Amino acid sequence: MNDRNGSAVLRRWSALLLISALSAVPAFAQQKTGPGVPADDSLTWNGITLYGVIDAGIQYDTHSAPFTPYRPAASGNIVRANDYESPVGVTPSNMGQSRVGLQGTEHLISDLSAVFQVETFFNPQSGQIADSLKSLAVNNGKAVNNQNIGVDGSSAGQAFQTAFVGLQSPQFGAVTFGRQVALLSEGMIQYDPNYLATAFGVLGASNTYAGAGSSETNRLDDTVKYLVKYQDVHLGAMYKFNDSDGSASTAYQADIGGSFAGASLDAYYSKINDSITGSSLTAAQVTALPAAGYSAANSLAATVADVTSYAFMGSYKLDPVKFFAGYEHIKYADPGTQLSAGYTDIGGYVLAVVTNNAYLDPKTVRVYWTGVRYSILPGLDLTAAYYGVYQNAYGTKTLAGCSTSAHSQCSGNLQGFSFDADYRFNVHFDAYLGALYSGVHDGMASGYLYSTNINPTIGLRFKF
Repeated sequence: MNDRNGSAVLRRWSALLLISALSAVPAFAQQKTGPGVPADDSLTWNGITLYGVIDAGIQYDTHSAPFTPYRPAASGNIVRANDYESPVGVTPSNMGQSRVGLQGTEHLISDLSAVFQVETFFNPQSGQIADSLKSLAVNNGKAVNNQNIGVDGSSAGQAFQTAFVGLQSPQFGAVTFGRQVALLSEGMIQYDPNYLATAFGVLGASNTYAGAGSSETNRLDDTVKYLVKYQDVHLGAMYKFNDSDGSASTAYQADIGGSFAGASLDAYYSKINDSITGSSLTAAQVTALPAAGYSAANSLAATVADVTSYAFMGSYKLDPVKFFAGYEHIKYADPGTQLSAGYTDIGGYVLAVVTNNAYLDPKTVRVYWTGVRYSILPGLDLTAAYYGVYQNAYGTKTLAGCSTSAHSQCSGNLQGFSFDADYRFNVHFDAYLGALYSGVHDGMASGYLYSTNINPTIGLRFKF
């Protein structure tokens, strides 16, 4: 057995042994109703719950490309490279992802139960199934100042964004199999002051950070996840298989955390092999597609990396105020196993152009945030938050150590500030308004038409 295959086997068995070892610890209980709806007010029949969220509003952006009907958020929310207009229009999923789903629990024996969940993301302003990769594909071959919003993501037109089945018990925890939310993404939902609201926070507007380095990996196919709680301590482990041998396209994450006297803390570790960041094809690349046998309708360019991340997040509640803070460190390196042109990405999209050598020197990104949520009145929350992102200079030769906007490999940063208000009329219906300012500098502003954006947003959300 060679070293690479031996390492792959070791990683696989280590993940499985970790899951087995944790199974001796008493457990947590999985959510049994839809987002934000208590059990006694849910649409539950024989242990199966129908739930959903419909969220839509109106947004204005000082600098943005025209909105898209495909990306879950429709707008870009933060400043992006192809921002060339000041659009206003209906945007979905500003505060929470619009979705419909089913989840259920079936008692088996003793305290052991079977659990499942399936859910679909959709865009209420267009009626389309959420498809971030299509928002990229429709921009193929177009000049930057003729594109709509195109942002990579884990939503790629799949019938179900979440789909898992498993077992749980108060004694031994829960183990689930299928397409599931990554542990790091679940952590950011809890510890972001805006709970990953796409309109009001950098973490929600760019799922790159919740995805541990790529927007495509905040949800993962082919996973086994184990979650457990013992008194005030909880643990989690997650492993992604690649349906083959070797380490290519595998991933694993771990979480340990606890809560005490109003404080909550978590630490996360993530390693994702062959992490994919998709992008639109240039005009020249589109011209070459027919000779390669690809179609512009479902082809993309991609940068591939092995990505290692760790993060620390915390909150402290002192009624009526709750404080949040977090830090994430992401390291990108060239992949140990390269992907070739023609590789099929999520949603059936084909990677027609693949870059495997973008990080001859590793790229590191540091993400940090803090904020406060103030329940000023029953049902009324005010949230203020700050977000920062910094990347190192990872170019070589003449680009080594550069700190200007001349090239994207130069060091740079992104800053974000937000303020929003959310009023809940009842458990089902709320109204919100707010804005997020974002600005990029130096290497992170390379190629951008504008360096800032502000996105005043107002909207309504119904949960069932």
